[in-house]
Amino acid sequence: MRLFCLALTVLVGLFGLTACETTEGFGRDVSNLGSDIEQESQEAQAGL
Repeated sequence: MRLFCLALTVLVGLFGLTACETTEGFGRDVSNLGSDIEQESQEAQAGL
């Protein structure tokens, strides 16, 4: 399940990266991806 969540997060991030047009947009996309990964890891740890 954790692998699925990670793969899904990576795919969403890749789609987001293709949508950004500027360096600033890229920075926001990376920041959002990091937040998503952090949230998924906290949920996974809470489930242990």
